[in-house]
Amino acid sequence: MLVEDNPARHRYEILVDDALAGFTAYLDRAQVLIFTHTEVDAAFQNMGVGAALMRGTLDQVRGHGQRVVPRCPFMAAFIDRHPEYTDLVTNPD
Repeated sequence: MLVEDNPARHRYEILVDDALAGFTAYLDRAQVLIFTHTEVDAAFQNMGVGAALMRGTLDQVRGHGQRVVPRCPFMAAFIDRHPEYTDLVTNPD
């Protein structure tokens, strides 16, 4: 599984065997990304793809020195279950 930013589409995407398996969309506010929606294709659900997408996205956000506003319920729930990512959460300006 590969997670990569697609800035042209304002989303992080996860690829499984070169197929788009899911994405999490964001609004770019410089050092803050406001995540609004996450989708995992039905063919890839219940396989850990959503969790891998969240981990890959949040690890890359951290690596870029950015913060997140998790308006997407899926991302918010993931962060609640994985407190190692709570330091990335901020309020929108």
